Amino acid sequence: MIVDDDADFVLVARELLEGEGITVVGAASTGAQACSTCRQFHPDVALVDVNLGPESGLDVACLLAGQAGAEPPRVILISGSAGDSFAGMIADSPAVSFLPKERLSGMAIRAILARAASAAPPAQRDSR
Repeated sequence: MIVDDDADFVLVARELLEGEGITVVGAASTGAQACSTCRQFHPDVALVDVNLGPESGLDVACLLAGQAGAEPPRVILISGSAGDSFAGMIADSPAVSFLPKERLSGMAIRAILARAASAAPPAQRDSR
């Protein structure tokens, strides 16, 4: 799932990722839409823009992580800005990583997920 308020970026990112074998089950431009999409499609991963219009992508990451019911998605925060400027906030969030938009690719997402899986406690590694 892609959560970004830039419709052009969502279209380009979806085309890029689907061309690299990643299924994009939905898109949202607000936190409320992201929660609804998450409940409907149960994505494995949510790419969440840090600067989500009037909302904070960090807040949306917390909303998604706190969803009751199904397993929450692994959140990867994305931005057109360098991650250095908000590295501390990202580290304190439930996101598994940060990925600059210009480096977005299926390979980059798979690498992040592999690192996150190897860093997770054994019980969590087996659950996803």
